[in-house]
Amino acid sequence: METLYLVIPCYNEEEMLPITAKALVEKMGTLIEEQKIAPDSKVMLVDDGSKDSTWDIIEKLHASIPLFTGVKLSRNKGHQNALLAGLMTAKDYADIIVSMDADLQDDINAIDGFLEKRAEGCDIVYGVRSSREKDTAFKRGTAQGYYKLLEKMGVEITYNHADYRLMSKRAVEALAEFKEVNLFLRGLVPMVGFKSDVVTYVRAERQAGESKYPLKKMLMFAIEGITSLSVKPIRFITAIGAGVLAISFILFICFIVHLFTGTARGNWAILFSVWMFSGLILTSLGVVGEYIGKIYLETKERPKFIIEKNLEEEQGE
Repeated sequence: METLYLVIPCYNEEEMLPITAKALVEKMGTLIEEQKIAPDSKVMLVDDGSKDSTWDIIEKLHASIPLFTGVKLSRNKGHQNALLAGLMTAKDYADIIVSMDADLQDDINAIDGFLEKRAEGCDIVYGVRSSREKDTAFKRGTAQGYYKLLEKMGVEITYNHADYRLMSKRAVEALAEFKEVNLFLRGLVPMVGFKSDVVTYVRAERQAGESKYPLKKMLMFAIEGITSLSVKPIRFITAIGAGVLAISFILFICFIVHLFTGTARGNWAILFSVWMFSGLILTSLGVVGEYIGKIYLETKERPKFIIEKNLEEEQGE
């Protein structure tokens, strides 16, 4: 039997954690009783610099229930960095790691399917939503459009997969070789390789608390995913520039013809051209600037996370 660690990033989850903990105690207990995982398997809760009592709850769970352990980051670093911190910490203790969110929207019963795929030799198993019927039409449409856009940009990604997945110890160790500061794990994990498969599940509604991904954060996350893994936006701008140059050459010829025939009138064409080119230039500068900014952050080699407390380490002392 392999030791399983559940890695769960938490940010201001004081309302949800007690509900999540109760469900996980039951689920992990069942898996251990059925001898699907080793008795020393645990749940690692990663506090991403929460401002509420999330860490206090994690410490109390750790003190009262041996199943739970925790990691506290020195400050809020975002979901992806918190998840990576948990993965990098858990790999020292676990044979397999399942990452999931604290809101229980990911069906914990899908873990059984993960373990079955693991038994078949998979190092990575992706949890994939079977449908998006519960989403609003706007969210469903934008999500589908985003996945298609990523595919067009050449990014290898699993459709309808978030961060609910199983990874073997060697897969996580391979992921540790990626040194990017700008993290988009949904795109990085497929680059690891190894045998992989998917398990479908029905995503539930959040039972308590609020979503930590409002529209603004979702948009920023989407931009991060594209610019972290693909240079096609810059190439697209180059193609647009070439097209605009060709159009401007045609307009110039038309202008010369009208000038000699005496039919040139008004300055609307000039105004339109100025606004159009100004918009294209500013947009292009913005996209290029996004990439330059990422290069700037990468060259600094700042740590992706700093662990303030590791309850698993303290327990071993």
